[in-house]
Amino acid sequence: QVQLVESGGGLVQAGGSLRLSCAASGRTLSYYAMGWFRQAPGKKEREFVAAISQSGGARYYTDSVKGRFTISRDNAKNTVYLQMNSLKSEDTAVYYCAAGSAPVNNDRNKYTYWGQGTQVTVSS
Repeated sequence: QVQLVESGGGLVQAGGSLRLSCAASGRTLSYYAMGWFRQAPGKKEREFVAAISQSGGARYYTDSVKGRFTISRDNAKNTVYLQMNSLKSEDTAVYYCAAGSAPVNNDRNKYTYWGQGTQVTVSS
């Protein structure tokens, strides 16, 4: 079992930056591929944002965040990060981190453990 807790969300102006953290407890995070997903206001489903493989050697991003967001992990600290730069109003959402034992992927159904989410609000 893994428990995930996100932090680092908040209110930021367009063009600004935030760094989200996802701290894990329970089983070591190195067993899991990690993903960040988000759910925008009024949207029913969480959309894929970024994912990173167990070793950190492979990273994937949705097209809308490429070049602006960076996912990373520190397995020694059992923590995953999402650095978000050049934020836009359309990035406003609740951001969730997730852990899954499958190879790194963008399918939310393949992630088993989820955090409670952290709100990111970008004002224009």
